[in-house]
Amino acid sequence: MWFPRLPSERALRLRPVEGPFAIIAVQSNHERLYALNEAAERQGLECGMGVADARAYVPDLVTRPADIDADRRFLTMLARWATRYTPHAGLDGEDGLVLDITGAAHLFGGEAAMLEDMKDRLARTRLSVKIGIADTRGAAWALAHFAPGIAGAGKTAQALGPLPVAALRTNEKTDTALKRLGLNTIADLTALPRATLARRFDMALIERLDQATGQRGETVSPLSEPPHYGVRMMLPDPIGLMDDVMAALSRLIERLCQKLKARESGARLLRLTLTRADSTAQTCELRLARPMREAARILSLFERSVAAVDAGFGIERMRLEATSVENLPAEQLSDSGTAPADALDDLITRLGVRIGIDNILRFQPVESHIPERGFAELPATAGRIDMDWHAPRPRPLKLFAPEPITAAPARRPPSRFSWRRMRLETASTTGPERIAPEWWRPDESWRSGLRDYWKVETRQGLRLWMYHTPQAPGWFVHGLFA
Repeated sequence: MWFPRLPSERALRLRPVEGPFAIIAVQSNHERLYALNEAAERQGLECGMGVADARAYVPDLVTRPADIDADRRFLTMLARWATRYTPHAGLDGEDGLVLDITGAAHLFGGEAAMLEDMKDRLARTRLSVKIGIADTRGAAWALAHFAPGIAGAGKTAQALGPLPVAALRTNEKTDTALKRLGLNTIADLTALPRATLARRFDMALIERLDQATGQRGETVSPLSEPPHYGVRMMLPDPIGLMDDVMAALSRLIERLCQKLKARESGARLLRLTLTRADSTAQTCELRLARPMREAARILSLFERSVAAVDAGFGIERMRLEATSVENLPAEQLSDSGTAPADALDDLITRLGVRIGIDNILRFQPVESHIPERGFAELPATAGRIDMDWHAPRPRPLKLFAPEPITAAPARRPPSRFSWRRMRLETASTTGPERIAPEWWRPDESWRSGLRDYWKVETRQGLRLWMYHTPQAPGWFVHGLFA
């Protein structure tokens, strides 16, 4: 199955456009057409054409940037849809699917009926597709790209004969060389002795020819199912005591952690579903501050949630599922058997069980010289950010909104001034540190312009962080050092 307009049709499904439309991508530092819709193709545009040239031909051309990842996800979704025809469905490049329908075609009334059903269903979803069915994967690809249809059983060579040599999935250099020798079709190629082809070209051409004609096998790799991190337990008799529930939960967690460990993953969100004897269910969720797969620790964190469960006439079924999973590769542990940051993350998780983990915030550094933007408040579950950037000079421990002082106007810190109804005398000063506003960010408090910051120690024992504004002379206190 070949989708010649997959990127453009995927984008048009989200936001339809009337008239010529194209997806553009940057190739060799130039914007070029990456995919087109049918209207753009009818006006003579081709993939690979420069955007400027395309607009000269078609002034009303509508364009959008390419999203390769979204195209890949969409193609994967189509591959999962194709499993309605056969369980052996996989990806073929960036714009195709390959299906092994051996033993499945009769369930849809034969190959012809299956092909028409595929076309009808995809047409209703506004997707263009070209399909080839043959005995081999190479022949099916060739038919889909150059002569859509069905090659009957045992007629693969006959169907491939009139197709161009590019149908063998060879590279452009080999195709050009074959055409220069007058070998335009696959029939011309097969008429030559294999020894001649082997001497003139590399073995890749022979391999592709053998795969297309069936002399060499080529497998279909179906999409692998995403890992499922869920375990369940059916209890022989209903249970209601917390100790019994925790004992059963311990077994579920052990099994789940084995799955996580096998894939070097850790759970961030766990959901425990308890089904009672009256078929009603209660759910307990545990959000973790870090990926985790240590069974003993996870079990202890569930105690508070399980204690709040109303067992009713007893619990008959239990299901534990990790609904959010992150990579957790093996790492060197400390002498105590725990990683250095585990204790803090466990504390955050325990507090989160009580007050909600979203209510716990953590300060993270931000690359900005502006004091108010040097940090950000993020949820504790966001994790820590490792940064090499540091402010060029120490920042005060306590930062507050700038407060004006009463002093004689001067460019250097005044020897005597009043602040918060206190009369202070300057003992020593360090500075200045000039900080300019970030012009690309609107900020009312920084529209006054430059600031010259000074560290001022007073004889009264206060260590102030003060600044002077040259453009509108004035002194302000912005923070306190410890």
